[in-house]
Amino acid sequence: MKVVLATLNAKFIHTSLALRCLKAFSEHEFDIEIAEYTIKDPVMNIVADIYAKKPSVIGFSCYIWNIEETITVIDMLRKIMPELRIVLGGPEVSYDTAFWMERLTQVDYIVVGEGEETFHHLLTELRDTQKLHMVFGVAYRKERKDGTIEIIVNPPRPKLELAKLPSPYRFPEDIAGLQSRVTYFETSRGCPFSCQFCLSSIEVGVRYFDMERTKADLLYLIQSGAKLIKFVDRTFNIKRDYALEIFHFLIENHGGCVFQFEITADIMRPEVLDYLAEHAPPGIFRFEIGVQSTNDPTNAEVQRRQNFAKLSRTVTKVKESGKIDQHLDLIAGLPLENYDTFRKTFNDVFALGPEELQLGFLKMLRGTGMRRDADKHGYIYMDRAPYEILGNDIMPFSDIVRIKRVEDVLEKYWNAHRMDHALYYLIRQAFDSAFDFFQQFGDYWEGRGWQKIGHQLEDLFSRLWTFLSEVHILRTAEAGKHWQPEVALGLMKLDYYLNHKYKPRKVWWDFTMDKSAWNGWMQQLAKEPQDVSEAFATLGLGEKELHKHAVIELLPFDLELYLSEGILSLEAQSLLIVIYSGGGKEDGAAAKPFIQRLVSAKQRTGTM
Repeated sequence: MKVVLATLNAKFIHTSLALRCLKAFSEHEFDIEIAEYTIKDPVMNIVADIYAKKPSVIGFSCYIWNIEETITVIDMLRKIMPELRIVLGGPEVSYDTAFWMERLTQVDYIVVGEGEETFHHLLTELRDTQKLHMVFGVAYRKERKDGTIEIIVNPPRPKLELAKLPSPYRFPEDIAGLQSRVTYFETSRGCPFSCQFCLSSIEVGVRYFDMERTKADLLYLIQSGAKLIKFVDRTFNIKRDYALEIFHFLIENHGGCVFQFEITADIMRPEVLDYLAEHAPPGIFRFEIGVQSTNDPTNAEVQRRQNFAKLSRTVTKVKESGKIDQHLDLIAGLPLENYDTFRKTFNDVFALGPEELQLGFLKMLRGTGMRRDADKHGYIYMDRAPYEILGNDIMPFSDIVRIKRVEDVLEKYWNAHRMDHALYYLIRQAFDSAFDFFQQFGDYWEGRGWQKIGHQLEDLFSRLWTFLSEVHILRTAEAGKHWQPEVALGLMKLDYYLNHKYKPRKVWWDFTMDKSAWNGWMQQLAKEPQDVSEAFATLGLGEKELHKHAVIELLPFDLELYLSEGILSLEAQSLLIVIYSGGGKEDGAAAKPFIQRLVSAKQRTGTM
């Protein structure tokens, strides 16, 4: 009996831990093959590939991001392979299971909840005695004597003993992809919290895998070439000693691999933070922190315990260590949070300076308390996955659409880190708050129809400058805001140059320095490099090399003083010099900036 375990991942780099857990549990007894696709793959290609494998049983792992695409695949498979037995599992079908059995008549069975033991038992019954009523945790159809079909949902299966589960991380066929794909890893199952918008709130208690097995599996993955391991534990740091032991093990054995954890920041112990600040190598750990909202009534309504003051101290301490990147999450549309309070939430969290700020929208997931009590707050939401809200009693659809514009430019500009210097300046000096910057720019972006077209790097810079020059300079002047557009432009030029690995062939602004002035600067830099800095002089670049590998730009303010101390001075100009090595990470940054401070009248005019 050939069994294929399949799923449609969101991206190619993603991998399915669930499929590997199922295969590891049953491969000693059944011929099982894993088949992973993406939601962007042409459905005909997916169906043709599965058809070529000639399975007797196929199981699909279903989530909100792939359920509708999976249904399309199932519809086609049923038509061309009528004898194929189709099994669904995963969080999307583990709740409202009878609904799915009624909607998807082409599906034979649904595995509810933890699937390893249930799926194995189901395969055994399909092969042997067909006693499906004995398979706890499965839903199926039964034909009655009168010819009617009854949907049967068996009682749930007791929680598994994690120590008895075989490792899902040691399949030889996975080794080739470890360097280019994300490896998902679990050290525990369950969550201690009861946030009503989250599926994890349904399962009570936390269970842990054996520590020594966990270490052995991690070491195997690292030594086999894994480059990014994401821990899927819902609250990795709930047990201090357990988390600390794994942190210590990874620091000792990381081998250049990067590890991402989902942590609860307000319960992170100071001694753990001190340990990480002292011992963690820079860049090997990333923290994902779900803030969601800083509005206390909202958190109380969704049964979310959160101390934002403690969370802020943790995030700040981690940031000050310079060792760990932090990804902070927000959810727009939670109960008792309107547009204005969400603006405050956004600004509260942005002020912490996370490397990434993820803005999501509330989804009414099947099985959650939020979906069950949706009418209490007047929620309307999508009927099909991902069940995203369309509004509630205090946040209408019009506000949802406005915040969507914030999300759009936040992703393109802040989270992509294409122009950090310029954005920091604009948000602090030119706008009332970070949220106001992203909202006003997002409104302008959509008003120009830019959301409908593609974007090159230079487009992103020129469009921000168009917004600032056409709208915001006038608006802020009328409002009495004190900022210097020429400083913003200068910082944008710096950011643009730093975004390139090789010397850019073009710029998005009007380059006004004439050829003779350019040549004069190149001669001067080659002749007296010590006027720039000792580090620049040690490069030993001649005039020919400078012409080939350098860009220069005159800026009307003291750039070095601003970058080092945050002080803006127009008393001096700056010559920005960026040298391009074209090297990779092993060579350090490909674009190396240098700054010459210009104070004399001769230097100010750019004449030599």
